[in-house]
Amino acid sequence: MALITGGSRGIGKKVAEKFAQKGYNLVINYVSDNTNIKELVQELKQEDNQEIMFIKADVTDFISCEQLVKQAIEKFGKIDVLVNNAGITKDNLLARMKEEEFDKVIEVNLKGTFNMTKNVVPFMMKKRYGKIVNISSVVGVSGNAGQCNYAASKAGIIGFTKSLAKELASRNILANCIAPGFITTDMTAVLSEEVKEKIAEQIPLKKMGTAEEVANAVYFLANEENTYITGQVLNVDGGMLM
Repeated sequence: MALITGGSRGIGKKVAEKFAQKGYNLVINYVSDNTNIKELVQELKQEDNQEIMFIKADVTDFISCEQLVKQAIEKFGKIDVLVNNAGITKDNLLARMKEEEFDKVIEVNLKGTFNMTKNVVPFMMKKRYGKIVNISSVVGVSGNAGQCNYAASKAGIIGFTKSLAKELASRNILANCIAPGFITTDMTAVLSEEVKEKIAEQIPLKKMGTAEEVANAVYFLANEENTYITGQVLNVDGGMLM
């Protein structure tokens, strides 16, 4: 069973689709009241006996995460895979950035990753098995003007993951990061064609990536065939950070 945060749209939805196609039962966390759960279940479900649960929870709230994990365990008895995907941006130059813009991004992206992982790990330790994949960003490696809050949160996720990998290796629990580059999502859809062209020029492959390509990388690190990769950051960026 795989638990995916922020799995109702964008990269998270594509990750959910990938695991569903591979026959996994899923628990998908979402936060928006506008989420059409019935439609998403129909989209994702591959087999009649496949179980797909959507649970509303705020990843910034530790108790809410605890209840989410409890519901997942009550339903499936285990969590094989945790994908910490929930994340937000509130971009601004530091000189103009409000304290609440910094705090909110750290709370969702970094603290949310802690809240979920802290609640899932005890159950993985009991089973002596688990795969944790945290969604970071190339910005967490290289930095980016106008994204001090986002870069700090994503760099924090990398440090968190590497430390976690060292702590949990003896229990056969592997923890890794995916660091996407420029990916075509709802957030990039609002950009003008001129801006998209300028972005593509910075990328050796001369194109933005897709959410499916990120999902493929997540599945590579999270599936049962990965038995010897842990504490790593896999850039899915078209060669940007070579």
